[in-house]
Amino acid sequence: MNGLRVAALMAATITTGMMAGVYWAYGMAFMPGLAKVDDKTFVGAFQAADRAIINPVFLGIGFVGTLLFTALAGLVSLKEKALPWIAAAFVLYLITMILTIAVNVPLNDALKAAGDPNTIDVTAAREAFNEARWRTFNNVRIVLDLAAFTLLAWALYLTGKSAAQPG
Repeated sequence: MNGLRVAALMAATITTGMMAGVYWAYGMAFMPGLAKVDDKTFVGAFQAADRAIINPVFLGIGFVGTLLFTALAGLVSLKEKALPWIAAAFVLYLITMILTIAVNVPLNDALKAAGDPNTIDVTAAREAFNEARWRTFNNVRIVLDLAAFTLLAWALYLTGKSAAQPG
């Protein structure tokens, strides 16, 4: 059981870190870069990036998998000292998912639904997108996901420490 516990916790920690990296990259590079381009480039680039990220690997292993791996890590750690840290990480990551589904995805979908940047009023589409709201909630996702990653790293440390102690 210890092997499954460690494997599940490692998978949860790694995927949580990967998701924090996605949010970080959007927040630190992608969105600031797009903020400096004209409206047509912004709309086209954002639409293309959003279409690309909606794929089975990202959604299955990253976005949803992170929550499932964290839940599994918690379930196989029910009697362990690491459980409160895993549970807190689960809640924080769940909040990032809720924010994503409630705020960021609807903004993304509305921008995609606006249509082809070659045929629409790209200035109106960009204004309706509300970059400031998107960035604000992405920053919240960064903080929450980094906190979840830190909690899982601590849980991993505690799990290793308890395994190293004589029985």
